Amino acid sequence: MGEPFYPVIDIEYIDPYPWTVIPPRDGEVGPFDEWDDIRSWCREEAEDLWLDRELDPGPSGIDFVANTLTRCAESLSPPGTDHWLFLHRDHPTDMPLPVLAAIGPASGARDETLRAITLADDPHAVHTPVVRRFKSRNLGEGMTVFRYLPQEGSPHLLACVRYAWRVEEHGADVVMWTATEDVARVMEASQDVEQLAHSLAIYVP
Repeated sequence: MGEPFYPVIDIEYIDPYPWTVIPPRDGEVGPFDEWDDIRSWCREEAEDLWLDRELDPGPSGIDFVANTLTRCAESLSPPGTDHWLFLHRDHPTDMPLPVLAAIGPASGARDETLRAITLADDPHAVHTPVVRRFKSRNLGEGMTVFRYLPQEGSPHLLACVRYAWRVEEHGADVVMWTATEDVARVMEASQDVEQLAHSLAIYVP
């Protein structure tokens, strides 16, 4: 057996206005335990969203947002998952754009691994993926890739964005990704997503 892998993703301060943050639900990251009642947590988060934005939720706004958050949490971050889930929206009732981030032991040659986990050479991409270097404040120099994918049974392309880093100090590879068929939404959120990438860090318990 190899040595245990201890580093985990840490998050520097990010503007809470566009983000709802759902930490890993494996019960092993810092102070965050698996929620016994994710529905109650999502309802509290929905109430805070309306309050923080000083908007009137009306008779059904809190229930609508709470149900949306719950569906996202249950489908994208069920109990036992070890990734972070970030839900982006400009207004509480917007359909969230999910962004996920995960960490694992470094493996293989750096450049080859970063290209692999960002799918920089994806043969299924509609066009040649756009690959560029990206230097994060905390994780150092990495790679980001934008590509379009066809969807079986749908006329709409899927817009996919991935970031990845090799953090030699901790022997870790980090990846952050999102995908949606709402291309305009990805473009509009790109600055916030990039700021999120800068906010990722590594913590060793």
